[in-house]
Amino acid sequence: MNQTKGINKQMPKSQEVSEKKYKMKDTVVSFGKPSVYHAVIVIFLEFFAWGLLTTPMMDVLRNTFQEHTFLINGMIQGIKGILSFLAAPLLGALSDVWGRKTFLLLTVFFTCSPIPLMVVSPWWFFAMISISGCFAVTFSIVFAYVADITDEANRSTAYGLVSATFAASLVTSPAIGQYLSDTYGYGVVVMLATSIAALDVCFILVAVPESLPSPKVGPFTWDQADPFGALKRLGDNNILLLLCLTVFLSYLPEAGQYSCIFVYLRHVIGFSNDEVTAYIAVVGVLSIVAQTAVLTMLFQAVGNRNTILIGLTAQISQLACFAFGKMEWVMWLAGLLAALSSINYPSLNALVSKLSNRDEQGVVQGMVTGIRGLCNGLGPALFGLTFHVFNVEIEMVSLHPVSPSTSSNTSSALHVNENALPGPPFLFGAFAAMLAMLIAFLIPKNFQAIHRGAKDRKRDSQSTVKTNSHYSSQLTSRNASHKLSQNKASDSEEQICMLATDDDDDNML
Repeated sequence: MNQTKGINKQMPKSQEVSEKKYKMKDTVVSFGKPSVYHAVIVIFLEFFAWGLLTTPMMDVLRNTFQEHTFLINGMIQGIKGILSFLAAPLLGALSDVWGRKTFLLLTVFFTCSPIPLMVVSPWWFFAMISISGCFAVTFSIVFAYVADITDEANRSTAYGLVSATFAASLVTSPAIGQYLSDTYGYGVVVMLATSIAALDVCFILVAVPESLPSPKVGPFTWDQADPFGALKRLGDNNILLLLCLTVFLSYLPEAGQYSCIFVYLRHVIGFSNDEVTAYIAVVGVLSIVAQTAVLTMLFQAVGNRNTILIGLTAQISQLACFAFGKMEWVMWLAGLLAALSSINYPSLNALVSKLSNRDEQGVVQGMVTGIRGLCNGLGPALFGLTFHVFNVEIEMVSLHPVSPSTSSNTSSALHVNENALPGPPFLFGAFAAMLAMLIAFLIPKNFQAIHRGAKDRKRDSQSTVKTNSHYSSQLTSRNASHKLSQNKASDSEEQICMLATDDDDDNML
């Protein structure tokens, strides 16, 4: 949290812009001025609540669907991801017009609304998780919120802190949820998670200030809400197109990996429950360090583009370790590399934000979140299909302790470890990350100068059009006045001629 103070202290320019250039909305109650603190707390509470349900949700999923566990899990995540892909541009564009706070409230409320249904009806619980994908865009709204109150120099660090908060929320919450579930039953865990989610909603409603100015930043059009139209518009900006392709190819294996990694470690590699819990905690702590201190140092030392390349290199390496590794120490090495690769998302988001205008932050962040939502739908399905094609059958298992006399899990792990390739989906993910790295190499080093030049040319063309129209109007008015003067002159000549004729007539008389 000390890092947050540093960020807020380093942002005088952006705060001056927010305070002097705009009049902030004051129609709702809030505490203080918009800051990274507010975004950090919102993210932490939401994902801490869901982190508590890691173990209970695996048990409920297995007990409800039994042999169809992986299939149903893939369908749930797939529907949720596709709905997120379709809804993210709309919510992002609306937040650009109507403000971030309203949509923060909507996304957190509807994303967390399925939690209490876990003890009421598992079927309704998983159905609501799927439908909640319509509002599963908290990250895009939060990143747009941060972009409103930070300048480009400090935005990358702020994004890293928000991503690190997500990792921090998962450091202890799965272990706490497992302990409470083993001791008191998962009903207590659901009650605690529901209370934390309600606290998050109340915090947004009461304490979070609006980050956008009072007047509308720009008009809303339905073209902005079209997810496929957003993809088509990427062709107008080659650098943004490269970045979105990099996001897709790097997050596709990450989404698949996240959906099965804990089960993979437990059931295939043979980790114990305590080792899995410790693994989550250690990787979470390392991710916090990577997304705060390491990310800041890399940005200052090698820049945004090279930081992305370093993160992708770490991702390729950790996926290869999961694909070929059979020993526990290899898995721990993979966890270290996975923590380093967590700098990818904040680095890519920072670069996307730099390439967008202030009044387009919600749209572009919604577009990136939509791509990630699509990956959340495709990634788990592709990983599950790859496991099936290579005859690596993984059944959903709980993280409850296994007695020493039970040998089924141990024999299964040993059987899979006899294969030359214990984790084929991770190898597929490594190839996808390699493609992402090749595309990232195509991003020009002087991307900011190119982007500024494009914006200057656009501004010059607009000013030229205005100048030409102004000149045309002046020329039209001059021609009109000239014609008027000519008409007046001709009228005067006619009057003179008439007077002269009258004089001649008088002389003749």
